[in-house]
Amino acid sequence: MTAVTETDVMSALKQVYDPEIPVNVVDLGLIYDCHIAPIAEGNKIDIKMTMTAPGCGMADVLKSDIQRKISDLPTVKELNVEVVFEPPWNPTKMSEAARLQLGLDLESSPFPMH
Repeated sequence: MTAVTETDVMSALKQVYDPEIPVNVVDLGLIYDCHIAPIAEGNKIDIKMTMTAPGCGMADVLKSDIQRKISDLPTVKELNVEVVFEPPWNPTKMSEAARLQLGLDLESSPFPMH
């Protein structure tokens, strides 16, 4: 049995799009952590993700889509998706491709680049 890798998980997560923004959750910088652990029957995956704003009503929609995509990976037997708000999300967490796609210029943004 081949273990699922973080690359496999991230590839699956790149197929999950925020319904309000035409960018996937990885490039948006919403995925904060991905931990894969072997268990007797396969793998357990724990994902920590955030939303662009604490009041965003899309958390359940995105979690559900993530669960569908990750559960389709071979050897995944357990999955936990946790929504967290620390550290708070801001546009600097987005990939450069996502910022370009959305037309964001971080040089004139109120968010400092780290």
